[in-house]
Amino acid sequence: MAKWPGFDPARQDREATASPRRPAARAKRPREAGRLRGWMGGGNVGQQQIALVSTDFDGTIFAEFEQPPLAPELLDWVGRFQRQGGFWVINTGRDLTSLLESLARAEVNVWPDFLVLVEREIYVRKHSEYVAWEEWNRACQQAHAELFQRLRPRVPELAAWVEERFRATVYADAWSPFCVVAAHPAEADAIERRARQLCREIPDLDYVRNDVYARFCHAAFNKGTALTALARRLGFGPERVFAAGDHFNDLPMLRPEVARFLAAPANAVAEVQKAVRRAGGLVSRLDHGEGVAEALRRWEAAGWDPTLEE
Repeated sequence: MAKWPGFDPARQDREATASPRRPAARAKRPREAGRLRGWMGGGNVGQQQIALVSTDFDGTIFAEFEQPPLAPELLDWVGRFQRQGGFWVINTGRDLTSLLESLARAEVNVWPDFLVLVEREIYVRKHSEYVAWEEWNRACQQAHAELFQRLRPRVPELAAWVEERFRATVYADAWSPFCVVAAHPAEADAIERRARQLCREIPDLDYVRNDVYARFCHAAFNKGTALTALARRLGFGPERVFAAGDHFNDLPMLRPEVARFLAAPANAVAEVQKAVRRAGGLVSRLDHGEGVAEALRRWEAAGWDPTLEE
């Protein structure tokens, strides 16, 4: 069955029924994170440069069928940035287990300080573990539970409409009562138009999409609001934040009120490239992590001048 990147129905069922205080998933020996103890007040980076780098994962920095899947030049840049006191967050639609498995298989020697998972939940690295930011995640889970209680009576009708007309796969998981994997982008477009009709009828309902994968979510919790909350918790405003993405679900964080420095690799969809350029960001000539690394180097060489042009 086609699936959302990292989707495992059996694992989702286990995670959905596990205690909310279950042990945190272990990463593969990330470096020590003593500087994150208390994780408030930011790092030691200079006041004239960025302090927080947020990157999407699949498509933006991770190219599954390339070797290596993560560009060494990007990891080198991020490693140096972290040593200077900066922070890196991977902002992804994946769940925790799937992301850590891919990072471990890629044998990375640089690990993110924070994770935004399933486009909304925030995790903090503490030594060899990533642990939940309980305050944020609890509010996120409660808001989604209340929203999905209102949504569930409408799901069977929408699911039947999709299954009668398309070859798409419809399923529910721990993160949404309605998830869909379309057969192709045009099919995904048609399903999204119908789903957004429902969003206009149910307050706070939003529809998040990455290529042919999509699901419902709460409008107040997305990659952008999670990144803003994380930056504020660290003591940074958007003028100290860089964000890079390649697809529709990245658009909430590719906004100047979230991150002043924006970038997209050459493989980003047209809508993302337009949004980044419109906000004064950079669209690289290179794909995936090489493109993100190029954008970071250009911003850095320009002294983090927000007026830098392509």
